[in-house]
Amino acid sequence: MKTIPLGSTGLTVTKTAMGCLPLQRCDRDYAVELLRRAYDGGIRYFDTANAYTDSEEKIGLALADVRDSIVLSTKSQARDRDGVLAHIENSLKMLRTDHVDLFQFHNVPEVPDPDDPAGAYAGALEAKRRGWIDHIGVTTHRVGVAEDCIASGNFETLQFPFSYISSERDLALADKCRAAGMGYIAMKGLAGGLLTDARACHAFMKQYDNVVPIWGIQKLEELEEWLAVAEEDPDLDETLAARIRADRQELAGSFCRSCGYCMPCPMGIEIRNCARMDRLLRRSPWQQYMTPQWQAKMNRIEDCIGCRQCASRCPYGLDTPNLLKYMLRDYREFYEAHKDQL
Repeated sequence: MKTIPLGSTGLTVTKTAMGCLPLQRCDRDYAVELLRRAYDGGIRYFDTANAYTDSEEKIGLALADVRDSIVLSTKSQARDRDGVLAHIENSLKMLRTDHVDLFQFHNVPEVPDPDDPAGAYAGALEAKRRGWIDHIGVTTHRVGVAEDCIASGNFETLQFPFSYISSERDLALADKCRAAGMGYIAMKGLAGGLLTDARACHAFMKQYDNVVPIWGIQKLEELEEWLAVAEEDPDLDETLAARIRADRQELAGSFCRSCGYCMPCPMGIEIRNCARMDRLLRRSPWQQYMTPQWQAKMNRIEDCIGCRQCASRCPYGLDTPNLLKYMLRDYREFYEAHKDQL
């Protein structure tokens, strides 16, 4: 399994890594089997988060006995010192370890303030002083915030959506991280499930020797495909390049990054989640999105007045109103197909 350095952290990670958000959809025994197979197949970097329900617990059950052979990263959405410390302490318990290799501030809307004694950054520094974490990184869905985080010099890694349908501005973050000595962790390498050609995705990522993609894996057959592709290690030939061009033409306009710039909606539509509902249904526990509360949120899309304020604020040029309409149709079709399982 090919490995790369994670920026200047001193950590070495496998170029094929595992994003563990989808473990939420697996029962415990299956998740343990999946994680052990990933380890046996050569994967040595596993990324999770406090917010991913029981993902950390499943990793602890599966990999505690090989802890010294793997790199673990987790995250907290807490925005204050005490909240960060509480989350990290719980993560250590769930992961069955005494330290996390990389702690990341999760999906920040702005650069965490390192000078606020009660802020999240202060919590991470205290956790590092206690030996609970080794390195500090950050994740975001907003490209401007990502650029600011790099420029701040306060973080050792950046995690950001990165795939072959990303914008040029997004793709430029890889070189910015290289210049800053930061590790670059690519989330949503499959664009939230929009991309289905593993060989094309692998070959694209191979072009960026400082980028480690964390593939969201929830099934053994998916894992076996990624392990086989890692073994083959295909280059970006003309066939794969043609597939990428075709996918870019078809899909680039429909990938919501959940950055939130479109909010607020004058009609109260929760755009940042509704506009990516198809991926939420298929890459996380879908039952939570079938509650009466979520049905009401999705049905509110019908109240759209076509003001297009959301589209005008979208940094990715998405046709948000039409994307929302598609999501509502898809949501209702998904509900009809799965309602007997509720």
